[in-house]
Amino acid sequence: MSHHRIAPNVDDSSDQLAAALAALRSELELPTSYPAEAVQEAQRAVENLKLPDQDLREIPFVTIDPATSTDLDQALFIDRAGDGYKVLYAIADVPSFVAPGGALDAETRQRGQTFYAPDGRIPLHPEVISENAGSLLAEQDCSAFVWTFDLDATAEVLSVSVARATVRSRAKLSYKGAQQQIDDGTAPSVLQLLKEVGLKRVELERLRGGASLNMPEQEIVQATDGGGYRIVAAPSLPVEDWNAQISLMTGMAAAQLMLEGKVGILRTMPAPDERSLQHFKRQTTALGKPWDGQVSYGEYLRTLDASDPKQLAILHSAGTLFRGAGYTPFDGEVPDTVIQAAIGAPYAHTTAPLRRLIDRFVLVICEALSNNKDIPRWARDALPSLPEIMAASDQVAGRLERAALDTVEAALVANHVGQEFDAVVISGSKPSNGNSSGNRANGNKANGNGSGPYGVVQIAEPAVTARCDGELESGTKVRVRLVTADIASREIRFVLQR
Repeated sequence: MSHHRIAPNVDDSSDQLAAALAALRSELELPTSYPAEAVQEAQRAVENLKLPDQDLREIPFVTIDPATSTDLDQALFIDRAGDGYKVLYAIADVPSFVAPGGALDAETRQRGQTFYAPDGRIPLHPEVISENAGSLLAEQDCSAFVWTFDLDATAEVLSVSVARATVRSRAKLSYKGAQQQIDDGTAPSVLQLLKEVGLKRVELERLRGGASLNMPEQEIVQATDGGGYRIVAAPSLPVEDWNAQISLMTGMAAAQLMLEGKVGILRTMPAPDERSLQHFKRQTTALGKPWDGQVSYGEYLRTLDASDPKQLAILHSAGTLFRGAGYTPFDGEVPDTVIQAAIGAPYAHTTAPLRRLIDRFVLVICEALSNNKDIPRWARDALPSLPEIMAASDQVAGRLERAALDTVEAALVANHVGQEFDAVVISGSKPSNGNSSGNRANGNKANGNGSGPYGVVQIAEPAVTARCDGELESGTKVRVRLVTADIASREIRFVLQR
């Protein structure tokens, strides 16, 4: 018997869903409308903006983002330089719009970052900045922090500098469109070189023991007719990885500048402890693709295919290796801990100032250090307070992401209680060797009701992940029946069919 196919959108439940999403904003105490004083301050900053004297508008920068994005933080240009490369990476000059100590500065510190909800995002900055004057939109003259990299033939950094300049992007490219051009051979030089440099940076990441957890993306998308939402689940495109490598390279360069200057703030993360690594090794063996530890876990993760159920279960399990990230400020003395273990090097957030508060401070500090200038006092004084601000903001963003996905998933299946589905076990109630004495509290979206074994399963269409009662073995394909789908409580529960 074939499983029921559910079109991945929401129709009859749209009113309930809208109410649930609105309630979620209140529950998480998300910011509402932008304060009038801060908006007025932003508008004045836009009207009075003086573009930098250094003029790089002849450089044909392009942006590469999701198709619907309008808050464009980064623009890219790559050219050959002998047997190496010249990379220019322009980052939106948000500090030029935010007066230290003003109403806008205060409001951005309250928010910490842009929050993304299915029924609309809650921006870090007013739209007059984030989607207009401050965004690196095509054919618009913008102020930017331009990072200039000289790379050798292996794409290793030989030199780096950063300075404010006036730039003008030539085109707004989407990931899908850019990948299509690369694949069919019609890509402009900048995209061809992005692939070339990106692949070499991936190899450098492998050599330094870095790791990327390339989980399939689950994106909540509003239907074009405004009648509901759907969940799009797909592996990330190669061009996204190559583009991310340029951002990572910039974050590593920012960290190095600050470490040499003995002032700044790093994004740090400890290496997985031995217990976590041993647990992960056991799971990879049980799921049929053992990691023997002879290669780094980062190198191993890049070999996994998320379309294979057992390997998808391994990717979910690998999340336990990426824990403990935080922010480490310093001024006058380099901290003992400087490494971001997943990257395999010191690293700092610096490439998304429109969407993340901390990048504004890192950019200003790095520009000053690169040009032997005094660091603005407002940036230096803020360093001790930033970890707490960002930790609180990250916590809210994480709760919002999980709760929004749970809510939309519940709406997607709300009218199908009692139906059966084919599913993959993401985490099970027994180990893969069949011993039923395994972990019996290994699920998510579980509210503790009932007793007995349970795990987590994912049905194929839509890609809904939820608790399932029964003896489950990670990585196996099973048949399940939907017994609960409540939009308001965000609870979904399946039971294993024998």
